Amino acid sequence: MPRHLAIGDIHGCLDALQTLVEFVGLRDDDDVLVTLGDYIDRGPDSRGVLDWLLEFNKAGRLVSLKGNHEVMLMEGRRIESERHRWFKFGGRETLESYAEDEDDVAGLEDIPLTHWEFLFDKLVSTYETETHIFVHASLDPSLPIAEQSDYLLHWGGYSDNFPRHVSGKTMVCGHKIQSTGRPATNGNAICIDTGAYKPDGWLTCLDPATGEIWQANQSGETRRMMLSEL
Repeated sequence: MPRHLAIGDIHGCLDALQTLVEFVGLRDDDDVLVTLGDYIDRGPDSRGVLDWLLEFNKAGRLVSLKGNHEVMLMEGRRIESERHRWFKFGGRETLESYAEDEDDVAGLEDIPLTHWEFLFDKLVSTYETETHIFVHASLDPSLPIAEQSDYLLHWGGYSDNFPRHVSGKTMVCGHKIQSTGRPATNGNAICIDTGAYKPDGWLTCLDPATGEIWQANQSGETRRMMLSEL
């Protein structure tokens, strides 16, 4: 049976992403990856992460959500003031990943067209299964998905008192780093942003159907747990 596997905020941590996917053990032509956004900024290899997503997307088994960091980059492409704002949130690290060597200074013009097309054409704000709603940041639990605001979807945040969505489904989100290094849940929502780019952070993958959790970090370490243990 196909698994829908959610991966939290990657933030340029390609090594952690590759280690995590290998650790999970994807089933060819079966599993669907739902990446929750924030692929870029802060970490060392935003370009490499987007290259990886583009390659994996060729199999047609990737659902990529839009995070607030992608929103900032996309707005910064056309509005200079937004570009400066993006720089304050890790944009400079993203551009550094596009430089040919350490002494080069890359600009937005160095981001390949294929990456822009992925950002503008492939990213979505929500994804649903029969039991779960996947978003980057949060949602209004009283409103159907079609009526959600972009601001809340991209910039909201998980809270321990988050109520059940009106659909009866459980929300799966990222965006808000859990300082424990482990996902957080209150039964109605699950947050799997565990600070991949931080020195003590982890990148998390969750199978919402079974509660299985896999984690990997930039140093190549891995660990496994169950949602019921949190």
